[in-house]
Amino acid sequence: MGEGEGHEVKRALDLLFAVPALVLASPVLAIVALAIKLDSPGPVIYRSRRIGRDGVEFDLLKLRTMYTGNDPVGVGTPVYADDPRVTRVGSILRRLSLDELPNLVNVIRGEMSLVGPRPTLAAQVEAYTPHQRRRLEVKPGLTGWAQVNGRAGIPWEERIELDVWYVDNRSLALDLRVLARTARFLITGHGLYG
Repeated sequence: MGEGEGHEVKRALDLLFAVPALVLASPVLAIVALAIKLDSPGPVIYRSRRIGRDGVEFDLLKLRTMYTGNDPVGVGTPVYADDPRVTRVGSILRRLSLDELPNLVNVIRGEMSLVGPRPTLAAQVEAYTPHQRRRLEVKPGLTGWAQVNGRAGIPWEERIELDVWYVDNRSLALDLRVLARTARFLITGHGLYG
């Protein structure tokens, strides 16, 4: 299978999963949206400008988990389990990774894929070495090889190396392995916080 055909198959699988997943998640999203509004003032959806494949910018969609005006400051600023910037509802959403559900819209739009390196901020990309920029050769993902090998519990540079390894070794079989591990982590909450 050529690279073009591989992209077409991956895109078809993305849509095959993301569209029904978003439909099935709609009741949960409605309940969570209400909980976010009741918990703290501000929008339900948080938009963050990120860098995607080939350096193209897009708005990453997430459920808001922080108090308004408390966006992460600085490159690689960690968010801890007891971070005071995180709302009560937000801490639950983060633990269960439900804050990422709107990423399904990014997948449907074609800005993201189910599996790939997580999308990063422009300031982070500007600091990349040529080797690290290789992670931009594929679409960013809802989940990725780095996420299932430590998530936020491993250093930033190591996460990038895992992402570059994924770019070099990507395949349908590897994607299925990543998705299976992700499902297990969503159930256990393992490795979310550093």
